[in-house]
Amino acid sequence: MANTGRVDAVVVGGGIAGSALAAALAGDGYDVVLLERQTVYRDKVRGEVINCWGVEELMQLGLEKCVLAAGGTYVNRFVGFDETVDPATATDKALHLDEMLPGIRGVLDVGHPEACEALATAAEEAGATVVRGIGDVMVTAGSAPSVRYELDGMEYEVPCRLVVGADGRMSTVRRQLGIPLTQTPPNSLGGGMLVKDLPDWPVNVTSIGTEGDLLYFVFPRAGAQARLYLLHDPAQKGRFSGPNRHAEFLEAFRFSCIPNSEMFAAATPSASCAFYPMNDSWTDTPPYTEGAVLIGDAAGWTDPVIGQGLSIALRDARMIWDILRTSTDWSDADTFGSYGHERRVRMARLRISANVRTTINMTFTPEGAARRKAYAAAWPTDEVLAGSRIATFKGPFNVPGESFEPEVIERIFALR
Repeated sequence: MANTGRVDAVVVGGGIAGSALAAALAGDGYDVVLLERQTVYRDKVRGEVINCWGVEELMQLGLEKCVLAAGGTYVNRFVGFDETVDPATATDKALHLDEMLPGIRGVLDVGHPEACEALATAAEEAGATVVRGIGDVMVTAGSAPSVRYELDGMEYEVPCRLVVGADGRMSTVRRQLGIPLTQTPPNSLGGGMLVKDLPDWPVNVTSIGTEGDLLYFVFPRAGAQARLYLLHDPAQKGRFSGPNRHAEFLEAFRFSCIPNSEMFAAATPSASCAFYPMNDSWTDTPPYTEGAVLIGDAAGWTDPVIGQGLSIALRDARMIWDILRTSTDWSDADTFGSYGHERRVRMARLRISANVRTTINMTFTPEGAARRKAYAAAWPTDEVLAGSRIATFKGPFNVPGESFEPEVIERIFALR
């Protein structure tokens, strides 16, 4: 076994959360090792939008420029095309995303593999040691943390002040730390596909809406590209599968509620078209222990129906960065108490936002359509009713806390 000198932090997982934290810590002069299984980041049809509150975190981390250089595109308008409203009215009622938070230009759409590559490169350029293509990882927490990993048939051990588990939903770090994860059954099935040759869709407009028995998302990018998503009931598993799934996916985008929706069927699909269960998860105990802390999906996630994954990851990274800059004892679990409390409340509120979106936008019945129309009329003049919806843009702490109370959610669900 090859032994290395003691470092400040070993970050296991070079995705959004891990690479962002490694870049920030290395930029402060800390000795950081970033471990990543992939040698090349692959398109897994996930994480295409950094919402306004996530952009604020990205800027605090000093990483906005590298994400923009990787093809990030600011989108400053949201149009809710939907079967319950005519397209002209939907356009007139567009949300101005560049007015959600002071100094934030809107939501930032970016390809997940491109963003990971940019952030990992930023970490390396800041001085972090980035190791790609690793195999098995063994974590030791406690007062003398360390990480053992395999690379090219050799085993290495790195002692450190802190282990950071940022290795995603199937986190081996979380499992080795004995931190349990609770998951809900699938709330829906969602799939996405990157398309090119879509010049007629405005690059500054994102859209989410319902028609028939589908919920759709459009997240545009520069260069006449967009990531398209479709969500449907879990009972329809396999609806978009088989050799013709790309064409069937694009054909489904011929929605009557979207002007000139024929443009989608004429777009060029990418090779990736995959569907995943959309659910919520959380850790039943705090996402940290002596000598180790979890961030990003490793610490639990919210239903992707509200597109908060990247923003959550960046908030986690920024919070841990701030804590480590002001603390001398990184191995003390109490060091991360404020992070654990904030994350628990944050994720609980976002789970409520996800439940509201699923219930409002994915109840594919006449009663569901009536409620969707009534909610669309009610929330713009009631900040409490609007809170769980607007939290997806502004963040869960920039709307009234009352918005997440059970009686408020019951009022929303009772609308007709």
